[in-house]
Amino acid sequence: MTVSGIASAASERITLSEDPPVTPELVREHNLNELEYSRIVAMLGRAPTLTELGVFSALWSEHCSYKHSKPILKTFPTTGPHVVQGPGENAGVLRLPEGWAVAFKIESQPSLSR
Repeated sequence: MTVSGIASAASERITLSEDPPVTPELVREHNLNELEYSRIVAMLGRAPTLTELGVFSALWSEHCSYKHSKPILKTFPTTGPHVVQGPGENAGVLRLPEGWAVAFKIESQPSLSR
């Protein structure tokens, strides 16, 4: 479905509340692209409500699903002489010089420890 098709799909949505209709502008404000919006419509079998759009937006965000960084993160080494602990359920740990190590938590925010 194209962004231009969003308005027509919005008229077919099930109204669960007094939410405003989902418009192309709302889809963009939720940082969803046309392909993602099409997937939502296909999964629901109808246009989403504003609340549903917000839930998908949050779940498919960079923070929750590594939307843009996952392909880059997959290129990082997971084994080798400097890998103390490869990534898994929580953190990956790399050995640094002089007895230091760096742990990259699941949120991809590094922390240093010795």
